[in-house]
Amino acid sequence: MPRDLILGTAGHIDHGKTSLVKALTGIDTDRLPEEKARGITIDIGFAHLTIGDYRLGVVDVPGHERFVKNMLAGATGIDLAVLIVAADDSVMPQTREHLDILKLLGLRHGVIALTKADLVDDITREVAELEVRELVRGSFLEDAAIIPTSAMTGQGIPELKAAIEGLCRQIAPPGEGVQPFRLPIDRSFTVAGHGTVVTGSIVSGAVKVADELDWHKGDGTTERVRVRALNNHGKPADELHRGQRGAVNLAGVPHDQVRRGQELATPGFLVPSKVLTVRLHALAVNRKPLKHRLPCRLHVGTTEVMATVAVLDADVIEPGQWALAQLFLDDPVTTVWGQPFVLRDSSAEHTLGGGQVLQPAGTKIRRRNLEVLERVERLAEDDPAKRATEAAWFAGFGGFAPADLLRDAGIPADQLDATTSALVAAGTLVELALPPNRKLLLHADRVNELGERLLTVLANLHEQFPLMTNHDRPKALARLDYVGDDLLLQAVTDRFIKQKKLVGDAKRLARADFKPKLSANQRKLKDKIVDDHKKAGFTPPEPGSFANQAAGNAAALRDIFEVAVAEGFLVRVTDDIFLHADADADMRKRVTEKLATVPGLTVAEIRDLLGTTRKFAVPICEFLDRSGLTKRNGDMRVLVT
Repeated sequence: MPRDLILGTAGHIDHGKTSLVKALTGIDTDRLPEEKARGITIDIGFAHLTIGDYRLGVVDVPGHERFVKNMLAGATGIDLAVLIVAADDSVMPQTREHLDILKLLGLRHGVIALTKADLVDDITREVAELEVRELVRGSFLEDAAIIPTSAMTGQGIPELKAAIEGLCRQIAPPGEGVQPFRLPIDRSFTVAGHGTVVTGSIVSGAVKVADELDWHKGDGTTERVRVRALNNHGKPADELHRGQRGAVNLAGVPHDQVRRGQELATPGFLVPSKVLTVRLHALAVNRKPLKHRLPCRLHVGTTEVMATVAVLDADVIEPGQWALAQLFLDDPVTTVWGQPFVLRDSSAEHTLGGGQVLQPAGTKIRRRNLEVLERVERLAEDDPAKRATEAAWFAGFGGFAPADLLRDAGIPADQLDATTSALVAAGTLVELALPPNRKLLLHADRVNELGERLLTVLANLHEQFPLMTNHDRPKALARLDYVGDDLLLQAVTDRFIKQKKLVGDAKRLARADFKPKLSANQRKLKDKIVDDHKKAGFTPPEPGSFANQAAGNAAALRDIFEVAVAEGFLVRVTDDIFLHADADADMRKRVTEKLATVPGLTVAEIRDLLGTTRKFAVPICEFLDRSGLTKRNGDMRVLVT
């Protein structure tokens, strides 16, 4: 099948970009009446071209300095570019600025068309070629072919097509696996009888008719919408995919609410954010450093939004240098890891620099925090496992799903399972099972940090109540409610119980290393309580009966019982009934042996078997049911098999 790619133009105004596109494709991309009247391109235009095994969506951009923001919107998602320079004008200001933008956007493939070659002599053309070669030195176009062309005579058009086809062969195909769909909106209109249609270059994934998508409105809100119909260069389609120009007919979306800069995406994939953590490059041509707290304009995708630069590891970024920074935005944007962006000054006159997004949904980072900045630097690593590790750490206590690493760490879809499995096996990530059927991944450091906070909470409780063996679990966890997810807290607590750092159950909780601090008199009283329960067998004394003997320890009587339970001397049947551990073992033995010979036992028969009274027999039977030894079958107790 033919492969789809996006071809973009770049160059100064009146250098013949639109005429060259028409010579290549037969399509006039100037569609606005004002463009026809003035003879200049104002907004981005679109065409299509098939060359060999490649179908190219062609994006023609305006060259005037006033419309650079439109050029940036059109450059979103392009795979290769044609830098266009007029032979009679040679290199001009927007030639330089457009080349800078292409470099900042990470373009790696391109060709140079020297237009209007029929209007100059050989010497003038050769001088123009030398100036262009000097311009592109050190860029991705350094070794690119320079092809003299003429839209009027057709000179060089076959050679330009051949060069474009050669570039297409060099572009690596997208990775395997199901990639999320993304379409940054660059245009919208209405079609009678169909409603709102939006267009854009599909930068990842695929979409089908009747699919549901997230419509990111650019104000932080997201609405779920349905695809009514699809179109590619005027032809209906059942599916559109990466590398194509797409027109998407949306059901029930008011046209007046759609604007350039919004985005359609796979549900749940993108997260709007007003904070981006980035690698930022200051253009050397500006000769002025980028200062901390500099106001500017961010161009990312098809969006333009005002921003403030916070340089994280310096006070300024010198021309030609890279640094870590955060961008604080007036309005939220949707991005993914590695997505290129461009910064222009607040008056929209000059391009200042650009770079790549490292955190699509960042939080404020304290400047010169070396530990955190080292983690941010590792987000820029080529190693997917390192990026995944740091993205997991920055996800904090909220954790993440494996698919989030597509957005936050740029992990290819076909490497997601292998990457996360390897990190879990290495202990770097921890997978927690949360009810009902939810799995959450957290960085191991975050799990341990949360567990340590819980240990600190319990240490404070143990210090405050030195005689209490354990504490109410829900109340203890409530002291960590700022984490926000009770199911996560419960899962981490259970993990620490399994690791024997905590002891407890669903109701009570304590540090494993805690021992109640009893005075000599309190220990004497505890020993008497234990001894009296051992003598009493299955008719134990009431806890309150020891109040007179407790003297000054009466207030601690309940805690002393808890200590006896924690030390294994007593077993709690109810809050007011305790059995000696020996009596508990004897009771289980008697009941088990008897039920092995009879089909079941009534409460009265268990009462007689233990030689106790109904006052104790009923709660003892219920205790045996709770402990899993017996279960109730009508009026009888039978063994649990």
